[in-house]
Amino acid sequence: MCVTVALNGLKMHRCQAVFRSFSSVTRCMTTSTNCIRFGKTPCVKSRSRFPTQPRRCASQGSGRNPNEGGYLLGFSIVAVTGAAFFAYRSMQSLQIKPKPKEEAEDAPAATPAAEETSSGKDETDTAAATTETTSSAAVFPEKVPYLLIGAGTASFAALRAIRANDATAKVLVIGLEDEAPYKRPPLSKDLWFCDDKEAVANWKYKQWDGQERSIFFEPDAFYCNPEDLADRENGGVALLTGRKVVKLSVYKQIAVLDDGREIAYDKCLLATGGVPRNLPSIVKAGEEVASRTTLFRTTADFKALDETTRNAKAVAVVGGGFLGSELACALGKRGKETGMTVKQVFPESGNMGRVLPEYLSKWTTNKVRSEGVDVIPDEFVTAASFDKESNQVKLTLNDGEIVSADHLVVAVGLEPNVELARQSGLEIDDKLGGFRVNAELEARKNVWVAGDAACFYDIKLGRRRVEHHDHAVVSGRLAGANMTGAGKPYWHQSMFWSDLGPDVGYEAIGIVDSALPTVGVFALATEQDTPKASVEASGEGLRSEATETSVASTPASTGQLANPSTGEDYGKGVVFYLKGKVVVGVLTWNIFNRMPIARKIIKEGKEYDDFSELAKLFSIHYKPEEQAS
Repeated sequence: MCVTVALNGLKMHRCQAVFRSFSSVTRCMTTSTNCIRFGKTPCVKSRSRFPTQPRRCASQGSGRNPNEGGYLLGFSIVAVTGAAFFAYRSMQSLQIKPKPKEEAEDAPAATPAAEETSSGKDETDTAAATTETTSSAAVFPEKVPYLLIGAGTASFAALRAIRANDATAKVLVIGLEDEAPYKRPPLSKDLWFCDDKEAVANWKYKQWDGQERSIFFEPDAFYCNPEDLADRENGGVALLTGRKVVKLSVYKQIAVLDDGREIAYDKCLLATGGVPRNLPSIVKAGEEVASRTTLFRTTADFKALDETTRNAKAVAVVGGGFLGSELACALGKRGKETGMTVKQVFPESGNMGRVLPEYLSKWTTNKVRSEGVDVIPDEFVTAASFDKESNQVKLTLNDGEIVSADHLVVAVGLEPNVELARQSGLEIDDKLGGFRVNAELEARKNVWVAGDAACFYDIKLGRRRVEHHDHAVVSGRLAGANMTGAGKPYWHQSMFWSDLGPDVGYEAIGIVDSALPTVGVFALATEQDTPKASVEASGEGLRSEATETSVASTPASTGQLANPSTGEDYGKGVVFYLKGKVVVGVLTWNIFNRMPIARKIIKEGKEYDDFSELAKLFSIHYKPEEQAS
């Protein structure tokens, strides 16, 4: 941080190192004549090398020269003049740059005036200051008690847990994106169905019940500037955006930034998330294809795709999982309004075929088609090219079919971001990918991992890696608690959900894999059995948060339950995923806020023979108003 010195009416700014000798002289001048000291030794025990109100230093001897005051005054004038001239010449010859590591270690703290200005900021000033943290020259403490690498959902859940358990905790969050921590689910769901362009431009959206929400967890004023973190008596959370940690010295407990600067820590969380995968055939196609391809993940990706598809005539979505199917439905809705055609290509036999049993996957595919999407299952891309004549991307499928599009959306999964592991000697799981951690989410001493990048040991279901919003919340919360000494293992089963528009949605928990044997029980749905109705009833669009308030009750139910038959309309129901006779996963179809019941079933780990009886716990034959009563 630079300090300000007023001399002969001239206001000069210079990095602290330039004024080191100048500060030591002038500060000691304000004390007794016995306080003549130069160099780095502080006059009083203080966090600052040069305290605001220095006290009398240790005695220099009992003898006193009567002319000592005059000598001191003359010497001081010469010293001040020389220091000022040196500062002025240094400013002319040097640009103000981030100080080297050696200077950072020895530099004194800010002047009292600078500290007073900082402490007097209002919320508007704080919000504006937050954006300054994107600068490569942003100042931060040399050491922090809690360092969170990554600024996504897992990090935010962790900082909440840290502050809940340590009220005066000082937390520094470092994120590569320029945005404060935000919720990713609305990027592929709610934002596309919001007709208020101004709201969307400000990252706000309306839930199915009409309530307006922001994608950001907290406003900018929630975060303090990194340079102010050390001085906050009650702690706080500082945010450094637009920066990347490239190496971690686990033994020394030091993180190295991409600009070479270092920061020491006591406890560290790695919440680095993941990077969207691309297809080799598209990667090889060249720059023209790459410039017309979106690997959907961030706010920048949403903004670019939203703008592009307002004028595009044809869009192709590659991938049939959660993200690909959600975006296909969202773009299909837009296509109905603009005339844009939307095609979706994937190798499975139906949408979300790796999760849903085959009969439900194919039913879902028909639902996606009804949203205006031309679904092409059982096909994969073998080549991609750019056609200059039509100015379109051409995708060649395995059966020879050509799909033309103005723009591509590739949603074929996520690659855990484990670059730090390779640079820092941390273990990567060979089978599942991600940082390999124990049940307490600890990778090494004082280093925890949460979110998409964590390959953790589930004490009920074994080693796993999960890529969903609720898991980021649950694992981040646990890691944050353990960073404050909780020492708890991962046992709380996180859930995930997906909506194909306002009328069809599902929630799931545990190991939900279409390769496992399943038993499904379904019933006719009502108008109240939709995602929209669920949000209207709970008031919460992020259904992982809505399930936190629901109770794992076990209401009785009557009526005949049956497994599905071909051609049936799967209005609502529950699907059990089995290993032997033990339920390891549960999916509720257009039945909402029942995850506590499913979580309890998985936790108990019992063997079941009659799954129709088990399905009664989910009250699929009850109307919502009857369940509420």
